[in-house]
Amino acid sequence: MRRLRFLLRPSWIMLAVVVAAFAYLCFHVLAPWQLGKNHTTQERNDLIQASMSADPVPVASVLGTNEPKKSDEWRRVSASGVYERSNVLVRLQSYQGFPAFMVLTPFHLDDGSSVLVNRGYVKASEANQPPTLAPAPAGHVTIEGRLRLRQIAAEDKKPVFESGYWQIYAVDPIAVGSILKSNVPSGYLQLSDGQPGGFAAVELPQLDSGPYLSYGLQWLAFGVMAPLGLAYFIRAELRERRKEQPAKVAGSPTATPTPPTSADKLTDRYGKRR
Repeated sequence: MRRLRFLLRPSWIMLAVVVAAFAYLCFHVLAPWQLGKNHTTQERNDLIQASMSADPVPVASVLGTNEPKKSDEWRRVSASGVYERSNVLVRLQSYQGFPAFMVLTPFHLDDGSSVLVNRGYVKASEANQPPTLAPAPAGHVTIEGRLRLRQIAAEDKKPVFESGYWQIYAVDPIAVGSILKSNVPSGYLQLSDGQPGGFAAVELPQLDSGPYLSYGLQWLAFGVMAPLGLAYFIRAELRERRKEQPAKVAGSPTATPTPPTSADKLTDRYGKRR
């Protein structure tokens, strides 16, 4: 055990603490974070792919007064009724690389209930202000889209009234219902391309899992490599100490003689220092 006493030095203790903390973060925070994102993305992709081969269902059949099921998100749905005349905009959006707004409008169904409709993107004006919006179709229409779950803005992102419109920071039916005094459920309908009252449609996400799986595996690998690296340095230190041991037994003050300095060489050659 004497050979390992050097591990009790503060520098080695600090190194061991850093390595242990890093390995803990890799196994319990960073890797689960990336692998969880991979699982969430894969679930979303599976739901979208399943919806592509399914026929639209009435929105009222999957969207009631309660929170919609996560498994119903991205389902193709249809709705028949009339648009409300009021709109709420989602600010700080981007469409094709340009500043944009999303247009949200309540839609009153034939059965008397309502649903919020995301009508798509409109590009901002040159001053990053909302453009003049084309009104929603008057009268009875039938629309199709996909069921989406509520988004929630940060606590400090409160609705604002600017340029003649209420503007919010996320597609939140509850916030829209509060602003317009409209009774809409927490889910909403995202219009498909070419539908009555639609603007530039919100595109579906890319159906790939992204880099999250590889990132998660990399963090697991780093968590394994860190303790192995510490073990390597400990072994290297022990090896150097073994090399020094014979010299100490022979009476040498150090494991290897101190090489002469340049000043020593000059003294030997000329008999004095320059």
